[in-house]
Amino acid sequence: MRFRNKPWATDFIAENSFYCIPDPENQKGKWNEIFGNNNPIHIEVGTGKGTFVTEMAKANPTINYIGIELFESVIVKALEKAVAADIPNVKLLNVNAQKLADYFEAGEVDRVYLNFSDPWPKTRHEKRRLTYKGFLDLYKEVLVPQGEIHFKTDNRGLFEYSLTSFSEYGLLLKYVSLDLHNSEFEGNIMTEYEEKFSSKGFPIYRCEVKYPE
Repeated sequence: MRFRNKPWATDFIAENSFYCIPDPENQKGKWNEIFGNNNPIHIEVGTGKGTFVTEMAKANPTINYIGIELFESVIVKALEKAVAADIPNVKLLNVNAQKLADYFEAGEVDRVYLNFSDPWPKTRHEKRRLTYKGFLDLYKEVLVPQGEIHFKTDNRGLFEYSLTSFSEYGLLLKYVSLDLHNSEFEGNIMTEYEEKFSSKGFPIYRCEVKYPE
């Protein structure tokens, strides 16, 4: 996937360090101090342009949200939304999710959101999928006991793979929908990709799983 270079992005990110935290490795174990409260922390791995994480923060002021995105040219769009929303319970990290344990203490995160992750369809790229067992190990390392993963995608192959991966790992299935927008699920907040694909009539797959005791 190609992203357009935004020459102004670096400066904009530096100017808005209240929202996009510049040194997250130094905040490990201190996120409730950063937010100024002891509310639960939910993270979105692969936050993209930030619609989901900012809208969730607006809708749930007693939960702290952290959006994680690797690409500077993408996270800057999420940062624009966070600045415009002017809400204190959302932060952004321009880092690689493979190093989650460098940024969060064990048990510091209450929930992980995975929304429309890259499916990496080729078998040789399996380890890059965010629902691969290596990533499930990583989430477990930072989540509270019995922490949850909420997963959405338009890709049926990735959804089926992920359900198998969750099951083989021993995660407990709490909820599953093969057509989210025609289900009775309430409170769904759409991502940019979700709006795009659902407008074309594609079903949206969603599940919630939690780690066992």
